[in-house]
Amino acid sequence: MKKNILKSDGVQAVIASLICVVLGVFVGYVILLIINPDGAFEAIVAVLKNFMTYSRPDSQLRYFGNTLVKTIPLILCSLSILFAYKAGLFNIGAAGQYCVGICASLYAALAWGWSWLPCLLLAVIVGGIYGSLVGLLKAYFNVNEVISGIMLNWIGLYLTNMILSAVKEEASPYTINIRTANPDALIPSLGLEQLFNNNQYITIAIPLAIIIAFIVYIILDKTRMGYEIKATGFNKDAAKYAGMAEKKNIIMTLVIAGSLAGMGAAFLYLTGFEQYIVTSSQVPSMGFNGIAAAFLGGLNPIGAIFSSFFIQHISSGGAYVDKSIYASQISDLIAAVIIYLCGFVFFMKVVMNNMIAKREANKAKTGKEGGEN
Repeated sequence: MKKNILKSDGVQAVIASLICVVLGVFVGYVILLIINPDGAFEAIVAVLKNFMTYSRPDSQLRYFGNTLVKTIPLILCSLSILFAYKAGLFNIGAAGQYCVGICASLYAALAWGWSWLPCLLLAVIVGGIYGSLVGLLKAYFNVNEVISGIMLNWIGLYLTNMILSAVKEEASPYTINIRTANPDALIPSLGLEQLFNNNQYITIAIPLAIIIAFIVYIILDKTRMGYEIKATGFNKDAAKYAGMAEKKNIIMTLVIAGSLAGMGAAFLYLTGFEQYIVTSSQVPSMGFNGIAAAFLGGLNPIGAIFSSFFIQHISSGGAYVDKSIYASQISDLIAAVIIYLCGFVFFMKVVMNNMIAKREANKAKTGKEGGEN
């Protein structure tokens, strides 16, 4: 009997994600209509076009590269979220882990003059240590990871502000420009920038992030460690009864999740694309956008690559709306709606399975009646 492709969990996840995207964009368009119907269509098109707004191909290529640069940390943050989620943990602390990754990589580059690889490794280690704090509180004191993660987000933010104040520019809230202060700390491009109209921010971080996504996929789906992590997520007590070290798995999962978020921070700030503002009063949105990317990608590491690009694409596209009429945050609103709708993915899959079952039942009934005649 031929298998119905619509029964595939992967296909259903893709369909559900596309429904979330379409509905999210539609809700954003409706809100634009409510604010001012005259320019609503042009605004939503601008959000969706992003770098395609430019008419010259060389400009499109350059700004496409900028979108990719900001997609890379989002991929790593989404991998952080989904990796923890596989163990039944909601790593909302990814934003704080991302923050301390910024702190470690920039301080090592600007204060100590390290080259890019040690700076990157330090960000990974510090992010992992920061993630372990959430894991230890969860494993040994049963502190909800959402509560501890949120508190550590703010602690991480203000610690980063304090530490990086030592390497900020004079009479400016921005950290010293890494491109002029320590060029050795910049992640190498190996000629990749030539593919994007000599965009100086294009580096090997792009292929490395994709490779890491595949490694995470292999770990979760093809290794014993991944099996134990998912088993712990399904039922912690059952995993313990089966002889698995559930406390160790919880801590290890959050160490890896924190390391991924810290790596994402280094992948962005060691390109010189952004300078950190030491007066920041908000936790970096990259960690929270990672939630949208993780769930929109069906909690699949490969899906996270494409969903992260889409989320960053519309986030960057918000800069092209008419500011005299609409706020650029319309793209953030669309992303927020998508996050909300992703909570109904399981419901959408149930609906699809029920529709398929009903259709097959009717088909079988029709065939049986035809055979009797």
